[in-house]
Amino acid sequence: MRKAVGWGAAAAALLVAVAGVPAGATEQGPARVSGWAEFALPFGADADVRSFAFDARSVPWSRPIPVKGGEHGSPADATGTVRVTHYLASKNVTVRWEAAVDCLMTSPGHATVTAIVNRADDYAKSLLGTRVGFSVQDGGRGRDRVGFTWDATFDQNEAGEWGPSRIGPCLSTAAFGTVTRGDFRMRHAELTPPPSR
Repeated sequence: MRKAVGWGAAAAALLVAVAGVPAGATEQGPARVSGWAEFALPFGADADVRSFAFDARSVPWSRPIPVKGGEHGSPADATGTVRVTHYLASKNVTVRWEAAVDCLMTSPGHATVTAIVNRADDYAKSLLGTRVGFSVQDGGRGRDRVGFTWDATFDQNEAGEWGPSRIGPCLSTAAFGTVTRGDFRMRHAELTPPPSR
């Protein structure tokens, strides 16, 4: 009987400890987005298969920029890679490209990532050197969502001419696409003040 009471007390203590942790609490370590998933678009339904693979992590204040106040970089500086795969059913061709992550911001369950395209198949060569934006909603396996900027947003230049959106660091859309296979995982971390130098 003493043994059962001991285990019961330990279980109760564990339940109290778990209940005391707020939903969406920040895990230890830098912000991170990882995982692979295919997703469906809510517009323009087709037989194409689209997927993203993320390996992005925060490295705050690591990318100085040559503007006043940019000497230390940004609290959202990041590194890593995003890999995009798009099977074009009408052409029976799979297009692949990669982008180098430059910015990552998170809130509990949500992340915005930007990256600069540095490798691309022939079908995607026009993206080389451009910054693209991604958004990730980590709702748990089977409930994730994702968004992206190219083909989804447009912009006007100073002359009023329409074209692809110009994407700054850490800018993207809402996560409008529903994951159909795979899983994205993210760790939230608050932005940090600049280091004292």
